[in-house]
Amino acid sequence: MRCVVRRWVPRTGLRWKLSAAIAVVGALVALVLSLVVHNAARSSMLDSSRDVQDERVVSAQRIYESLGRLPFGAEIDDPALPEPLRQAVTGGERATYVVEEPGRALDVWAAAPLPDGRVLSLHTRFTDRYAILADLDRVLVLGSAAVVLGGTVLGVLIGGRLSRRLRQAAEAAGRVAEGETRVRVRDAIGGRVRDETDELARAVDRMAEALQRRLEAERRVTADIAHELRTPVTGLLTAAELLPPGRPTELVRDRAQALRTLVEDVLEVARLDGAAERAELQEVALGEFVARRVRALAPDARLTVERDAVVTTDPRRLERILGNLLANAARHGRAPVEVVVDGRRLLVRDHGPGFPEDLLAEGPSRFRTGSTDRAGRGHGLGLTIAMGQARVLGARLTLRNARPAGALAVLWLPPSPPDAAVPRAAGTVRADAS
Repeated sequence: MRCVVRRWVPRTGLRWKLSAAIAVVGALVALVLSLVVHNAARSSMLDSSRDVQDERVVSAQRIYESLGRLPFGAEIDDPALPEPLRQAVTGGERATYVVEEPGRALDVWAAAPLPDGRVLSLHTRFTDRYAILADLDRVLVLGSAAVVLGGTVLGVLIGGRLSRRLRQAAEAAGRVAEGETRVRVRDAIGGRVRDETDELARAVDRMAEALQRRLEAERRVTADIAHELRTPVTGLLTAAELLPPGRPTELVRDRAQALRTLVEDVLEVARLDGAAERAELQEVALGEFVARRVRALAPDARLTVERDAVVTTDPRRLERILGNLLANAARHGRAPVEVVVDGRRLLVRDHGPGFPEDLLAEGPSRFRTGSTDRAGRGHGLGLTIAMGQARVLGARLTLRNARPAGALAVLWLPPSPPDAAVPRAAGTVRADAS
């Protein structure tokens, strides 16, 4: 028994991926726009502050030169005058200088040279303009948050609608894969929206219809071939009965009977594939029913009735399923073969090598031959027929490997009578189960 370790991969829905993408793009756009607006406002504020301070120092210089007194706030040779501004004025030019400190208002200087070589300067802190810039930053932050939140909500709504349509398409495609040929993906998602999802649904529907036509053609060919073989095989059996006794006669009769059984099985598979079979329902005491069939079909099997139940089912089809499971266990497994009735659940287990991995991965396949595993002998129709009959009964047949060894088949009968119009899925397979 091989243990396969699968790496866990987190699943994220399309809705959240689309929402995250819109939120990230919205955040980047809001950040860029906020930086552009902030820098533009700051640059404009700096230029305006410099112009205002320059006008003030020009006015102060005129008043000082004409009246000989300093206006309020003006200083001559201020010792706190920044050195870069002092050097610029020493060259005979009027200049401004801005001191920026984090968390504080703008500190703007303006200075002009006097005829006697001294420097007239003004120093003002523009607290009102700093407050305006801080208010603008708050508005930008709130606006950016609103854009990101609105984009996320929009992404959730758009992504949710798209994700819901894709989920509905996947569910409909799964129902088609389970055999519900009347289901159409486009009807499941609704045809009002013309987008890529609608195109995908149309393509899946066309593919399903093409596959259905091909399968139906193959089923008809198989059924026709098997039907045509019934008459000559029956004649062969009749002729074999007329042969004189002896070992060659026994071999001919045995092979002819095997051929007849194969033809009947192929016809049964064809009928099951056509989904035209209907169950003839009766109330059956499951424990007593299984006990009688096990005594007749596999006297050496161990029968355990843990909980009995009365079920409404087709006795002939249920007997067919039980017989095929017992025959499969006797042919490919090892003793002891155990049969357990637990309410509506029926278990058949052997202690052989178990089901092969390809059967568990792909399900029962008709005419599976040429290998050395469980399915290597015979024609591979027994489990296929059991699955088909379980579908007609509305039951679920699971195949899995038991521990430490052996194959386990579990038939789950439905709590209510099966729908006679639409049979449900045949069954599932699973590996390495206890």
